[in-house]
Order: sequence, then C-alpha cells, then structure tokens
Amino acid sequence: MFKKLTNGCVHLVNRFLPDPFIFCIVLTVIVFLGAMPATKQGPITIINAWGTGVWNLLAFSMQMALVLVLGSALANAPAVKRLISKIASIAKTPKQSIIVVTFFSLIACWLNWGFGLVVGAILAKEIARQVKGVDYRLLIASAYSGFVIWHAGFSGSIPLALATPDVAGAASTLATATGGAVTSVIATSQTIFSPWNLLMVLVIIICLPFINAKMHPSPEETIVVDPKLLMEEEIAYSKPVTPAEKLENSVVCSGIISVAGLIFLVYYFATAGFNLTLNIVNFIFLVLGIIFHKTPIGYVRAVTESTKGAAGIILQFPFYAGIMGMMVFTPEGGTSLAGCISNFFVSISNEITFPLFTFLSAGIVNIFVPSGGGQWAVQGPIMMPAGLKLGVDPSVTGMAIAWGDAWTNMIQPFWALPALGIAGLSARDIMGYCLITLIFVGIVVCGGFVIVGLL
Repeated sequence: MFKKLTNGCVHLVNRFLPDPFIFCIVLTVIVFLGAMPATKQGPITIINAWGTGVWNLLAFSMQMALVLVLGSALANAPAVKRLISKIASIAKTPKQSIIVVTFFSLIACWLNWGFGLVVGAILAKEIARQVKGVDYRLLIASAYSGFVIWHAGFSGSIPLALATPDVAGAASTLATATGGAVTSVIATSQTIFSPWNLLMVLVIIICLPFINAKMHPSPEETIVVDPKLLMEEEIAYSKPVTPAEKLENSVVCSGIISVAGLIFLVYYFATAGFNLTLNIVNFIFLVLGIIFHKTPIGYVRAVTESTKGAAGIILQFPFYAGIMGMMVFTPEGGTSLAGCISNFFVSISNEITFPLFTFLSAGIVNIFVPSGGGQWAVQGPIMMPAGLKLGVDPSVTGMAIAWGDAWTNMIQPFWALPALGIAGLSARDIMGYCLITLIFVGIVVCGGFVIVGLL
C-alpha cells in the first residue's frame, strides 16, 4: 500500500511537474490573476508590483548562490572529502544509505538551514559513490527532506525575530511586525525549545529516516548513477616557475587571509554569541575552503568548478521576488492577496483551531512567498493580533507560521535549487518522494497544533 502511494506520487510529479523555471512562470500567472480581484486593482498596477519586486531578492540570491558554491568548494577539498567519505561509510545497504542521509540532514538543518542544505546533498553524493544499488533520486530527496524542520530550529527566522529586542531609541520593530500584538521579546524557550515544538521535531527526526527508507524502489525500478559520473575531475598541477605562479601557489597568501578570517570569527562569536546567520555560514565556508585547499589558485579552481550548479538560483530567484511583490502588494486602504488568504483562515478559526489554521494558511502562502522573512512580514501583522484576540499564546501563533513556512517547501522547488545544483538533478526527480514527506510532516504538525490548541 505504501509503495503504491509512493509510486503514485512519483508518477504524478514526473508527469505534471515542469522544470522549476516553468513552475515559476505558472505561479506568476496564478498570483497575477488572483491579485487583481483581491486588491481590486487593474492589471497595470499588478504588473507594476511584479516588475518593482523582481529585484528585491538580489542580496538573498547572492547569499544562496554562495551557499551552493562555497559549500561545494569546501566539500571538494581533499581533507574534507576524506571526512565525508568516512561518514558515508556508515551506510552499507541502500536503505541504510537513505536513513543516514535523512538523519544527518535533519540534524544539520535544525542547527542551521544553510549548512544543512549543502551538507545533506554532498553527503548523499558521496554515499551514491560508495553504496551499490541505492536510488539516486530518493537519496537526494532524503537530503532535501531534512529542510522541513529548519524553521523549528536554531536558525528559524520567526522565533529569532520574536526573541530579538528592539534597538534602544528606535521604533518598536517587534510591535510593527506583529501588528501591535507583541511588545516585549518572546524567549526561544517558549518557541524553539518549548516542549511541544521539541516533541514535533523529535517525532520527525525519529520517523522520517525510516519512512524515506521505506520508499526505496525495488531493484528493477531503482535508478542508480554511475559513480564515475560523480567524481570531480582531478586537476593536474605543474610546478610553479614564474613569480606570478609562485604567488598563486603560495600557502603564505592563503595563510594570511585565513588567519584574518579566523580572528574575525572568534571575535564575532565572542561578542554576538552562537548566532549563525546566513552570512556567517558563508563566511565560515569561505575561510575553511581557503584553509583546506591550501593555495589561492587551488581554491579559485574549486570555486570555478562549483559555480556550474548555480544557474537555477540566478535565473529563478528574481521571478520569485516578483511573485512576492504581487502577493504582498497592498493598495491604500485595501488588503494584499496574502492578507486575503490569511484573513480567510482567521474568519473560520476559534481558540482551539486557530494554531492549526494558521499553520495551514502559512503553508499556502509559502508556496508563493518562499521566504521566512517575507512570510513573517506578510502574516505577522495579521495572524498575531488575531491570535491574541482569540486568547492564543503569541509564541504558538509565531511557531505555527514558522512550521507552515517550512512545511510546503517539500513541494516548492525554490529551496531545492542548491541541492539540485550539487546533485545535477531536476526538481521532478525528487519532488514525488518529497510529497510523501509533506503528507507525513503535515499529519504530525497538524496533530501537534490541535493538541496545543486544546491545552
């Protein structure tokens, strides 16, 4: 029965899910058609919102491209390859491979989502080299499935925003973001580390690896990849002769910049605490990459090779920024399309069902606004005051939005692009398996918020 469901999902996705760029265009058209009646504005106004928004994710696009490039370059350093190879050697059979990849990806994404996205995909590739008979599509899908819990972990942008105090003398950012519902910080002990959140995370970490393993196709249906195709091309180094070549191959040059980078990281963590922002994760990847590749030219070659997988990010992220522009466009005295979706779920909620419906509405909005910060800006001012009015703890409402934002990433190719770039696969190769993850996690989290609503 389970295999039939899995095969059905895989077949459905393979048949109907287009290339992620085409998916982008379809979403653009859907949002364009929905935004006009929702905002009561004409097509020119909505097109203007789209065009204005297209470049709003430029900084984030660069961050995500660097996650892929710097993470891949670091993984290709000989010493790091050996470490990843040792971890991969834990798995001896195809099903063990799926369990190991899923478990490591879940833990890594819970600690930091940027780190987890890269590490999971790189580990999956190494296991595919070592273990015979493992389905490569499911292996990469399992690596990506760990991303489903990122917003309930250390790098969750919504719980961290709720826990961040306002700068002295500045307007209350927290009050603005929550529509006046929250005026003082909510500690992470009430969100990320609350017993009910940790319980949902624990259930997923324990069960999802085995659910993914259960999806492994029969030998005749398994699609394996030739390990030779996953081997990075060995670069032949000639002995440096000219002064320029000696400088390019100088460990002293790499050493100077590496020491400076390490000093900065020590200072940062000493003053800011264990705050792994996306910029800091990329900086760590950058410094470690320089260290482990030893010479400047060695690192240049590794980065050059790694940039080949970043095409999807470069092309598609501007279009998602345009979609977000239409989703959040709010005419004077009116409501945005995202606001209409949120208000609908508020209208059918009571104090018991509100956390559940907040989670579901966030899941829908996330398909069109696949950004934790963007989601918070759209839904925070609507859902937080509504929850407070119904008597729902703001920490619960905030985490319901966070879980919804992470949940539907399993059917949204936006966040899969770094993993797909590393793996050399397309979205339709993995999304059928991710659909099963979506169903399982949806059941767990819906059940969790129903219980929370009853408490």
